[in-house]
Amino acid sequence: MKSFFVTLFLIVLISSEAVASFRTVVIDAGHGGRDRGGSYGKVYEKWLALDTALRVEKKLKAKGYRTVMTRRSDQFVSLPSRVKIGNRYPNSIFVSIHYNFTWKKSVSGLETFYCNSRSKPLAQAVQRGMLKRVKAVNRGAKYARYYVIRKSRNPSILVEGGFVSNSRERGRTKEGRYREGLAKGIVDGIDEYRKLRRRGKVH
Repeated sequence: MKSFFVTLFLIVLISSEAVASFRTVVIDAGHGGRDRGGSYGKVYEKWLALDTALRVEKKLKAKGYRTVMTRRSDQFVSLPSRVKIGNRYPNSIFVSIHYNFTWKKSVSGLETFYCNSRSKPLAQAVQRGMLKRVKAVNRGAKYARYYVIRKSRNPSILVEGGFVSNSRERGRTKEGRYREGLAKGIVDGIDEYRKLRRRGKVH
């Protein structure tokens, strides 16, 4: 009987650890296909987002994470379809990658959005991670109700990796080393968040 309870305890402990640490990262490259996203000249957000997302995937896989991409090529994927893909994986987080655009051409910087308190620590960790890797204006981790993070059942964030409407930042987004830095920062943030989950600091 004693061995039964020991085995049961170990099963519960291992299951709790698995849930706490999560296995899967769903990576959502914003826009695609007929939806260019923010654009200036021939600089399209959809291409920047996909390139960054693929870099994030490669780095996560190297660290042993399981990854799922909502798109791998220049194809249109509807917002409900993106959410549906993410919600297939209950023990996961959802990271949507975008680049920003505004009519105010002087505006620049990085920001990360969340829609609920459970997702806020992930947004904060990723925002910190990016800023350690890339020198940019810190626009913060902010609340928003974007569809893909509002409808996600798992911790979810939407990352904005700079403004294509700002001439200086647009020039940086075109550089592979800039997108590489952002990807490293996003992965750093995911790692930090996972450690917080394992320590029971966040739920």
